[in-house]
Order: sequence, then C-alpha cells, then structure tokens
Amino acid sequence: MRLLLAGPGRAGLSILGRAASCGHRVVGVTGRDPVAAAAGAALLDAPALPWDRPLPAADLLVVAVRDDAIGEVAAHLAPLAAEAGAAVHLSGLTPVEALLPFRGACAVGSFHPLQTLPDPVAGAARLEGAWVAVTSEDDGLADALTRFARSLGAHPFPLLDSDKGAYHAAAAAAANFPLAALAMARRLFAASGVPFEAARPLVRAVVENAFELGPEAALTGPIARGDVGTVAGQRSAVEAAAPELLEDFLCMGRAVARVAGTGDRFEEVLG
Repeated sequence: MRLLLAGPGRAGLSILGRAASCGHRVVGVTGRDPVAAAAGAALLDAPALPWDRPLPAADLLVVAVRDDAIGEVAAHLAPLAAEAGAAVHLSGLTPVEALLPFRGACAVGSFHPLQTLPDPVAGAARLEGAWVAVTSEDDGLADALTRFARSLGAHPFPLLDSDKGAYHAAAAAAANFPLAALAMARRLFAASGVPFEAARPLVRAVVENAFELGPEAALTGPIARGDVGTVAGQRSAVEAAAPELLEDFLCMGRAVARVAGTGDRFEEVLG
C-alpha cells in the first residue's frame, strides 16, 4: 500500500515504520509542526510534505493526532487529500464519525493497535503479534485494513463504533490497573525489606494463569479462599507499615472479593 502520515507522533511513526519494513511504501509525512514532520519523514525515509499543500496519491491516509484534534485535522486535510483512497485515525475511543469531512471523497475508518508504543523503534517491533481493532462501515476498507494488519504480523479484529467506549475502558484497565497494584506491592515489599524483583516469577505465573484459565479461575490467596482472619492480619500489617496505602489496599481487596464471590464474608474487614 502507498501510505500517507498526518501527525508524526509515536503511534503513527510506529505503525508506518513497521509497515515500511513489511513492504509498504510511505509516500509522505505531514504535520502542523514542520520540524516534527521533517524529523518523522527522515525516520521513515519519506518526503516531508507542506501542511497547506495538496497531498500526493495514496491508498491510505493515516491521521495520527490526539483524539481531540482528529475532527479539526480532518477538516483541514480533506480538501487536500483528493487522491487518497481511504482515511483512518488511530483512536480506540473516538468514533469514525470524526473523519466526516472525508466522507463522499473516500472511505473512512479507524485502526487501533492494542499495544503500548513508547517510541517509533520499540513501537514498530511491538506491533508484531499485537491485536488491532479495525472499524469501518465500508466493507472494502474493513477488508483492506484487516489485510494491512496481518501484513504487519498483527491480529486484526472488528470493533463497532458503539462498542469503543467499553473496549477502551477495558484496555485502560488491562494496561494500568495491574501497574497500580504492583506499585502498591513494591512499596509493601520495601517496607518488609524484600526486593521487588522477588515477585517477578509470581506475577508472571499469575498473568499466564489468567490467560490460560481465565482471571476468575486464576485468583489465589486468602480472599479467594474466604480466609477472613488472614486478611484481617494483612490489614493490620498494611496499616502499620504504610498507612497511606490502606484505603487503596482495602479497595483492591473488595474488588478481588467481588470477583471471587466472597464479598459477603469480607464486608467487615474490608469495609
């Protein structure tokens, strides 16, 4: 495919960098910041394009900007992209409707990798094996984006605009809630004189169990067992060692108890 990038940030450069390494061709990079556009173009070995000039012919224009800027950028680019076969944005939350200015001129959709893309090099590598949400009401574009994702070594799946809110919340929960729990664990390990590294094998095993057995079946520990006395002891220990963490510890404990179906046993100790 011939690809155009509008917005030379981490996500866009990661995806187009991976695409270039998989045989696709980047025909240009443009952006509101000409310095950033030139740097992104150099990274992709592609021409930097003026922000206010017509764009060259391409099979796919990738609008890779912040969610709140997608509509504004689409309105600016639509008159300049007469030779674009299709346009997509990279948001997992924003509806495809944000690309309304392109409607009538080309098919529109969204392409959201369910992966963290910290920089263009690491991001491009992490796309291999990642899952990608594909959204488009145009069957031809949906098929093309599905093939595009597979060409990157990714696993595409269809996502309706109406399901994006729950999907994005799930992605945020999966990516960040475990980190909040691990940050708490690190501080409690430190208070015990135990290195955080000691938890690595345990955490890896728990995550593997979650995907092999399901999160509910993978639960372990006193809350899953219904051992109120042990959890009461943990509460006292947390209150003594790191009282500033107590409310978060109790909140997470209540969430675990709900998943385990033992919430009624722990109302008093986790209340």
